[in-house]
Amino acid sequence: MISWIRGEIIDTWIKSKRLYVLINCQGLGYEVQILESLKKELEKGTLTLWIHQIKREDSDFFYGFKDKVKRDFFRDLLQVKGIGPQIGMSLLNKYDLNQIFKSLKIKDESLFNSIPGIGQKMTERIFLELKNKNTVTSETIKDFDDNTNSYELKKEIKNIIDDLDLALKSLNYSLKERKKAINFTIKQIDQPNIQNKKVINNLNFEVLLKQSLDFLDESK
Repeated sequence: MISWIRGEIIDTWIKSKRLYVLINCQGLGYEVQILESLKKELEKGTLTLWIHQIKREDSDFFYGFKDKVKRDFFRDLLQVKGIGPQIGMSLLNKYDLNQIFKSLKIKDESLFNSIPGIGQKMTERIFLELKNKNTVTSETIKDFDDNTNSYELKKEIKNIIDDLDLALKSLNYSLKERKKAINFTIKQIDQPNIQNKKVINNLNFEVLLKQSLDFLDESK
């Protein structure tokens, strides 16, 4: 089972209004359907994705997400009877997670009913099956949003922080440990000259990851 991919973007295309990317990962090319919100990420030339894989008799299908929490919510959504991957992708293309989680908490049926393929009965089923699965995840998102917004980081820096968090998660670091590492990293890069575009572009993910791992090792 493939769960996480980082590699060079070889090609992108749209088929039946669905966005796909071909990623070279260690010499293998993976075709992945992604959300429209990732269009700007394609300009970077490389892409990091959390993957949900669906295996069929004659083929495998890959769905890629920038954030692990979004991938995990997609997986929860597919557990609801009647919800297929394209309905899930349509929902996540139209609304961000905070909007979806809020609608689940206040039982806003109009949000889900606005997605083709989701009727009244299915909406009720979604509320019933997902109401207890989003609480911790939504608090995690809020926690990191509050943390990074307090430093007024530029979007480019936020992307690096997101990638760093994903990498630490994949290495099985706890939320508490990741927060400590991210706070450390933000302090490292939150300097007056960070507003310089050239400095931002020269920030190296691998270097920051190594610094974070060293920091976590030293703080044990």
